[in-house]
Amino acid sequence: MNQIEDRIALRELVDTYAIYGDQRKMREQALLFSENGVVELYFDGQLTSTLTGRSEIEDTFTSFLSNFETAYHFNGQQTVVLIDGSKATGVAYCTVTLIGTEDGTKMKTTIGMYYHDEYEKSNQQWLISKRKSVFTWQDKQALN
Repeated sequence: MNQIEDRIALRELVDTYAIYGDQRKMREQALLFSENGVVELYFDGQLTSTLTGRSEIEDTFTSFLSNFETAYHFNGQQTVVLIDGSKATGVAYCTVTLIGTEDGTKMKTTIGMYYHDEYEKSNQQWLISKRKSVFTWQDKQALN
């Protein structure tokens, strides 16, 4: 693969991650990480959790999404730096909308976030080896 193909593949990786989350395909989503992949979750600038390995990533994401009826990820800009043929880093921006019920009221939560990613290529496939998920803002409102 040349750098253009690698960049396209990395964009597809980030987009596929979002689509699998929306479709609740958490096992498939976890398989987009390297076997010992790491996810760090930051809220208000503070590290709140670190997930290690596909199993923990899948279990945690499944548990979190069980609180919502609907999830939509809208990916925005992405930058990628190819370090060498099998390693890369990138930043991707995303807005997530979650619909769920709280105390009998249907609520819409919109979250602005970005990912600092480290990628690795294994068997000609790009995977996420480390994802720092930074949640920067949140808006919550009742739906009528």
